[in-house]
Amino acid sequence: MIRCCLLTIISLALCAAFSPASAKSGKHNGIYFEAKGKGSPVVLVHGGQMDRRMWDFQFDLLAKDYHVIRYDIRGFGKSEVPTRPYSYADDQKALMKHLGLQKASIVGLSLGAAIATDFAITYPDSVQALVLVCPGLGGFKFEDKANDLRAIGDAAREENYDKVAELWLQNPYMSVAMEHAGIQARLRALSRDNAHCWLNNPLLLRRLTPTAAERLREIRAPTLVIDGGRDVSDIHKIVAKLTAEIPGSQQQVLKDCGHIAPMENPEAFTKLLLDFLKAHNP
Repeated sequence: MIRCCLLTIISLALCAAFSPASAKSGKHNGIYFEAKGKGSPVVLVHGGQMDRRMWDFQFDLLAKDYHVIRYDIRGFGKSEVPTRPYSYADDQKALMKHLGLQKASIVGLSLGAAIATDFAITYPDSVQALVLVCPGLGGFKFEDKANDLRAIGDAAREENYDKVAELWLQNPYMSVAMEHAGIQARLRALSRDNAHCWLNNPLLLRRLTPTAAERLREIRAPTLVIDGGRDVSDIHKIVAKLTAEIPGSQQQVLKDCGHIAPMENPEAFTKLLLDFLKAHNP
């Protein structure tokens, strides 16, 4: 009987040792996160009026070789709505510390790329590599008509979240992605579930000073900037600025993609991402 129990324990231990790591989720400091896999850490940061689920395709694939973490920015998804002063970079640093991560590769889309850039400037020793996708940028002067979001703000103040979602999906930032029938339902759900983000109090957000747009030459991490060939004009300008000013940065273009490249062409995007991560992770 004792021998049988010992054999069972050994068998279970071996199964645990050689089976893929299961997903872990939780909330720290008001930030909801999910983590999966083993290996070098990779943190995924989502775009505006979206949440961690935009990375569904990449999350499981990356977890085969990396310890991948995705989280909801404060005021989005399952994370808490901001009620006191906060910093996106500080939120991410606190989450990494909670998970025992001293250093990670940071991958961000749009708003998430702006956060990743701020993080790389604020906490340079915490960044193994940096991937900025269809990036926003703190301190950049946006001029494209796609940034006229007054109607969306009005609908949000009326708490008409269905209207908020539809207006956002018609915006040039999202309209190219909505041409893909296979992701329309997911995009609509993400936009509707996060329509409340427009009500986050902007006065509570502590912004980087001087702005990232003035400090790009401080970034020392290996950096890949990915542009969507059909994205709005301001994003092309940001891509040009990032690649010109971040030392040693690389640029790739996904010609047929708009602003949501990881969802529009997940295979091509993920190949670029994996190739870059393999080259810059021990």
